[in-house]
Amino acid sequence: MKIKTQNYNDVAVVELQGELDSDSVELFQNTITGIIATHKAGIVLDMSDAGFIDSAGLEQLLSVRDYCNENNCQLRLAGLDETLTKILEVTRLANEFECYAELAEAVKSFA
Repeated sequence: MKIKTQNYNDVAVVELQGELDSDSVELFQNTITGIIATHKAGIVLDMSDAGFIDSAGLEQLLSVRDYCNENNCQLRLAGLDETLTKILEVTRLANEFECYAELAEAVKSFA
């Protein structure tokens, strides 16, 4: 997995490229921890290029959500394809995240 970050004022956009699985969760967690340490108001996870997510990845998403909440940082997901949306629905996690079809919508939601 590759992770790219961009800043839009107080919002960090984290672009996930590749699979969010047991091999990449540590990199993902370290990236999010570093962003929160810079006192960002919000994080948008751009999932448009995330090809797959396994149970470890789902667990990490929940962990990141909780960590954001504990540190007064809001989390949004953007660009989920049909497969990722279905995974969240089947695992009953769809309501655990604020999801947006487009990245721009998710970033604007912080305004």
